[in-house]
Amino acid sequence: MKINVEVDCTPEEARRAIGLPDLTPIHDVYIKSILGAMDGTAIKPELLENMMKNWMPMGDASMAFWRGLFDNATDKKSKD
Repeated sequence: MKINVEVDCTPEEARRAIGLPDLTPIHDVYIKSILGAMDGTAIKPELLENMMKNWMPMGDASMAFWRGLFDNATDKKSKD
C-alpha cells in the first residue's frame, strides 16, 4: 500500500507545525553584524578571521590549507 500526503504551506507555517523556534531575530542580528563588518563599522576583519579559524576543524592548519587551495586556483587562472 502506498499513501502520498501533500502539504501546501509556507516555510513559516511548517516551522510552527513541527514546533521549531523562530530564529528570525537572531538571523537579523547576524546579518546586520555581517553587513557592518563588510562596511568596517561593526566588526574588524581580523575578528572575523579569528572566528572562522575557531569554526574550522584543525584551526590554523585548515585555514592554511584552504588559503593555499584558493591561492593555487587563482594562480592557475591568471597564467591561462
